[in-house]
Amino acid sequence: MALTLEQLNAADLATAASLLDGLYEHSPWIAEAALAQRPFRSLAQIKYAMAQVLDKAPVQAKLDLIRAHPELAGKAMETNTLTAESTNEQNKAGLTRCTPEELEHIRKLNAEYGKRFGFPFILAVRGPRGAGLAKAEIIETFERRLHNHPDFELGEALRNIHRIAEIRLNDKFGYTPELGNDVWDWQEKLAQHSDPGYAEKGQLTVTYLTDAHRACAQRISHWMRDCGFDEVEIDAVGNVVGRYKAATDDARTLLTGSHYDTVRNGGKYDGRLGIFVPMACVRELHRQGKRLPFHIEVVGFSEEEGQRYKATFLGSGALIGDFRQEWLEQKDADGITLREAMQHAGLCIDDIPKLQRDPARYLGFIEVHIEQGPVLNELDIPLGIVTSINGSARYICEMIGMASHAGTTPMDRRRDAACGVAELALYIEKRAARDGTSVATMGQLNVPSGSVNVVPGRCQFSLDLRAPTNEQRDAMVADILAEIEAIAQRRGLRYSTELAMKAAAAPSAPEWQQRWEAAVDALGVPLYRMPSGAGHDAMKLHEIMPQAMLFVRGLNAGISHNPLESSTADDMQLSVDAFSHVLNQLAQEQQ
Repeated sequence: MALTLEQLNAADLATAASLLDGLYEHSPWIAEAALAQRPFRSLAQIKYAMAQVLDKAPVQAKLDLIRAHPELAGKAMETNTLTAESTNEQNKAGLTRCTPEELEHIRKLNAEYGKRFGFPFILAVRGPRGAGLAKAEIIETFERRLHNHPDFELGEALRNIHRIAEIRLNDKFGYTPELGNDVWDWQEKLAQHSDPGYAEKGQLTVTYLTDAHRACAQRISHWMRDCGFDEVEIDAVGNVVGRYKAATDDARTLLTGSHYDTVRNGGKYDGRLGIFVPMACVRELHRQGKRLPFHIEVVGFSEEEGQRYKATFLGSGALIGDFRQEWLEQKDADGITLREAMQHAGLCIDDIPKLQRDPARYLGFIEVHIEQGPVLNELDIPLGIVTSINGSARYICEMIGMASHAGTTPMDRRRDAACGVAELALYIEKRAARDGTSVATMGQLNVPSGSVNVVPGRCQFSLDLRAPTNEQRDAMVADILAEIEAIAQRRGLRYSTELAMKAAAAPSAPEWQQRWEAAVDALGVPLYRMPSGAGHDAMKLHEIMPQAMLFVRGLNAGISHNPLESSTADDMQLSVDAFSHVLNQLAQEQQ
């Protein structure tokens, strides 16, 4: 019989500890210490409590825990001395059915890994959905993580141990994150569509109005109809728009959604998570025959990434009246104009102005998004409350000195443009770190016509500067521009800086941020407030209506814009639950 929270909370300490036995391999002390935080309101609260116990433990205790785990497909499996939990997990992943060649390769990896790190390789082999990873994926992950820094790999091993414990806890309680699984499955299925040149390599790339992009739009629209949306359409810029009507026609509307295009060779969850979470909520409302006192409008924005054309946020921009006619003449790499691409897709360009929303008819905009960073992953917190979308400024710059012979020009007489830029690169790193929440990146560096035996006379570089408020961003920009001037003066260099883009910060509307906070707290998950360093569709809607975002933890150190981008069905379930809570809270407020 499945365990219940009531049973666990009511039991004496010894009984409760026995009920949680086996979550952490041969390490009952973790669950025992976490039980001091009873009563628990949710499984998520138990999981976080155990993660905190381990986080505060001495390093040696962490190493002992890792070393208590068996090697994958190792001696313990061969001699049938695995715990029942480990046997089940390795069996589900197919590790008990390896070919002799696979076993030999895994043994070599185990030996190499143990020699490098001093503990066994740990991987939650049941994977992000809990159904089991493929053997090829396990081996690929094993090979990749061999190259991690030892400190990082220690943390990654512990995070995988927490994921193993999470799945085992679910099993004890007979819990399945059903809606999280559905959201996860939708994203996997949508990832079957990819642009030519990438699809053949198994890579995900969906750029604006390609065949793959249009196939995604059709598939999302079909799923919206299946979920019970009253109206579904693909609008004049390719947005997929689903509307679930309120109990009365004259009600206002809650707007939500995110984008379904991707970067080249990107991940499956960036943007798309924010479409499918509200879709799952609408489907549940439809199944219950429930209508809210406001309309729900879910938009799969057609373009946010700016991959095929220079213009970005074409989808959400159209909703605020920001679609410029000159963009229609932009050309992609094949010389196809945006106008031609839209006409080929059957979109009516003349209807674009009609897409502009009247903010008076909307309550606001909320967006769920994968974090795209390492913070939540490192803190073992599944959800984050976004306080602001960072303001940003981008510059295209050049430092100019004098090209000269590398062998005959003394060090004190050089006008080395590259060294000047290198000095600046170290400065921006320190300057951004001084704020605590600012970030600065020199993502492009180029020495034109550079040669191994020539002192660089020119060095081209970019600057990407971001901060949670416009004032903080502008102060950092001013300091960095002043430092460029100072470096040039000291080194006898000239320079040029061109502002390529400037975007205002988009602080979350307090009342909407508070609704997210109430929803997360109701789940028993700790509140963690954080700025968003990346731009999102919410920053466009911010220009005409209040907005707030919820972040969902990513796996693999939170990496994004990368095939390794991932999240668990459990965390997706929590985001669905949080979204549903916001809907219910808003419904109560509207009555």
